[in-house]
Amino acid sequence: MTTLFIADLHLEANRPEIGEQFLNFLANEARSAEALYILGDLFEAWLGDDDPNPYYAGTKQSIRDFTDRGIPAYFMHGNRDFMIGEDFAAETGLQLLADPLVIDLYGQKVLLSHGDALCTDDEQYQQVRAMTRNPDWQAMMRAKSIQERIAFAIQARKDSMARGESLTDEIMDVNQVAVEALLRENGVDTMLHGHTHRPAVHEFDLDGRSATRIVLGDWYEQGSLVRWDTDGPQLEFMPRQAPPNETGTRDPDS
Repeated sequence: MTTLFIADLHLEANRPEIGEQFLNFLANEARSAEALYILGDLFEAWLGDDDPNPYYAGTKQSIRDFTDRGIPAYFMHGNRDFMIGEDFAAETGLQLLADPLVIDLYGQKVLLSHGDALCTDDEQYQQVRAMTRNPDWQAMMRAKSIQERIAFAIQARKDSMARGESLTDEIMDVNQVAVEALLRENGVDTMLHGHTHRPAVHEFDLDGRSATRIVLGDWYEQGSLVRWDTDGPQLEFMPRQAPPNETGTRDPDS
């Protein structure tokens, strides 16, 4: 059997091709898995479980159809969808996870995280992260109307994009010291996370022993997943099929 991990799909109505690939993934690839883990940023933005957006409603139903097949599916909050709550979990059948979390994968202890908490060089972001994860702040946001929350999310995204243009790649990436500290704290040598959109497998020394950090990619141009079985993990990519042209066929060079 195989356990599958994905992250950073950033689903939204303006990127229907990602949603289509995700629904196809749920209907095919994922159905043969022993379990599915979504490590954050499933959605581009989540304004609360009461958001009536019909695009989200369709996605939630597709996830429900998947979990109704009896395959365990788990969700860990990302920096875009940290306001997903128990109502969403009940509607979809997803089980909400703490971040970070250590699980056993075929006899190996693995630490799971979205990854944004490890970007400690970006001090301003960490301050914002601490604020937005505060239950009182989230309750304040939920008390606002959907229109007010939408306006807030749009402005926050604009501010984030403008600020990102002035930051170096190193600041926006995870901090190696933070990575090693978290592994030591949890007594594990292997970590799997998303967030940075830099898919790779990093091998490094940790106190005289080999350690591994696996990074999932985003789904902007193609799907990304980690397939984990008794032989260990494999970081894989799922090329997106080109849309059909006017004749109904697919362009071979697309």
